[in-house]
Amino acid sequence: MEKQVVIIGAGVSGLLACKYALNIGLNPIVFEAEERIGGVWSHTLESTRLQNTKEIYCFSDFPWPSSIKDTYPTHSQVMEYLEAYGQHFNLFPCIKFNSKVIGIDYVGESDEEMESWGLWGGTGKPFGSKGKWHVKVQDTKNCSIQVYHAEFVVLCIGQFSGLANIPAFLPNQGPEVFKGKAMHSESFSALDNLTAAELIKTKRVAIIGSHKTAADIAAECAKANGVKYPCTMIQRNARWFLPGDNLSGLLLGFLYFNRFAEMSVHKPGETFLLSFIAFLLSPLRWGISKFIETYLKWNLPLKKYGMLPKFSFFQGMSSCQIAMLPDKFYDRVEEGSIIIKNSRSFSFCQEGLIIDGETRPLETDVVIFATGFKGDEKLRNIFESPVFQNYIMGSPTAPVSLYRQILHPRIPRLAIIGYNENFSSLGHSEIKIVWLSHFFDGNIELPSIRDMEKEANMWADHIKQVTGRYYRRACISNSNIWYNDQLCKDMGYNPRRKKGLLADLFIPYAPTDYAGLATKSDSLATLPDSHFTRQQGQVAVYVAFNPSGNFNLPIYDEEEGKI
Repeated sequence: MEKQVVIIGAGVSGLLACKYALNIGLNPIVFEAEERIGGVWSHTLESTRLQNTKEIYCFSDFPWPSSIKDTYPTHSQVMEYLEAYGQHFNLFPCIKFNSKVIGIDYVGESDEEMESWGLWGGTGKPFGSKGKWHVKVQDTKNCSIQVYHAEFVVLCIGQFSGLANIPAFLPNQGPEVFKGKAMHSESFSALDNLTAAELIKTKRVAIIGSHKTAADIAAECAKANGVKYPCTMIQRNARWFLPGDNLSGLLLGFLYFNRFAEMSVHKPGETFLLSFIAFLLSPLRWGISKFIETYLKWNLPLKKYGMLPKFSFFQGMSSCQIAMLPDKFYDRVEEGSIIIKNSRSFSFCQEGLIIDGETRPLETDVVIFATGFKGDEKLRNIFESPVFQNYIMGSPTAPVSLYRQILHPRIPRLAIIGYNENFSSLGHSEIKIVWLSHFFDGNIELPSIRDMEKEANMWADHIKQVTGRYYRRACISNSNIWYNDQLCKDMGYNPRRKKGLLADLFIPYAPTDYAGLATKSDSLATLPDSHFTRQQGQVAVYVAFNPSGNFNLPIYDEEEGKI
């Protein structure tokens, strides 16, 4: 019987899951709510650039074309790269666009049966049980709903889309009293270029937020309106930003993204020796953080404009709270086209915003919330079972607890990819998918559910300890190589991926270091540069339809209760 695998989401993680599933002979179907691939990148501002260098943000077997000279590629270059990857590995026939998964439910085995299991899924295997997933899919064009069934589901829905995080306001102090327009950054980024430009043109725009998206939108508004209609960026807490130059990439790579740097931090499951080494190197860790802070304070007018964070650079790295500045950001602050205000609270009035500590309202035409997303709630809501919802949410004071950051010990036949935050999200997702493909192929044996929970909770405790109040984002950036080592050992590979001790210790790790780990290795893909030279605005016109139209998953009839 054909093993039926459903992948939810056609972002980076979904594309990887599809490619590696095909590689081991499975027949996956990918449900994507949008008209194109790319996930978060498909509704990101055109002016946004990668926060990683292209050497860090790349597929292990599909290099960037030599024509891309930028250290930090642009939005359109990233989209073209992802689309070229999908084309090269023939992934588009597997993707069903305009198909939003609104719920998944595991049927065929009772909660009591599952509670009694000693092994994950009852057998410790990815396939073969009597239970199936029912996947409820809504056509976003005509709102019709079909329910498909699958033996395994791979959730690739990420944290940073779908369920906007908008602050709560007291009655008559929220956006409802505002005579202008208020919206979330996701809605703004989803607008086409012309509509977005018209929305902000000659408008007084206020942006709520302090991270990458807020800075990107502020730079976009300042570029459009100049000092005549300045954009106001209202932040509760300042973040560490790095200039988008080559030096920043080198600093992060050689000071944080290598094995020696990780030896200075404590890691989950480390030996006494490694713990002692981390203790001995802690002054070096502190010194590196202070060095970068001093460099940034010398290079950027942080204190002058209230952009100096109250936490250390190391704390920002550990909690994934570091971002790259948009081009000429502080030039626009200096000229007055971007105004930065720090405030713990604010409310709406007819004319705009009442900012805590200020006597006059901030007159505003457009307010954009760059306040992030409720990623954990989105993940919970996709499950129809209240039991599974409780498993996913776990404790309100802990991150989502997953074995190897992939499998929930109590939820069978399901993997979660791309939920953890990391500075190399593409490479992080790829090695997870490679591990999952080995599991699919029978090359990895899972421990008991009890031991899976023990490992998952150990990592959850570590994440909470190092990320502080941002624990729900499940950032593991300061233990990324250590984490990859565990996956390599599971798959039977040497975790030391570089040639020579010095190179392994001091050269930054990148996705290409993990090439060749697949169960059936593909040859290194190359593509002519001409494939990437389509005109902006013509990118991926072809992805709005399925070339083959051939989706063979059985459809479940809810009324009849049968396939």
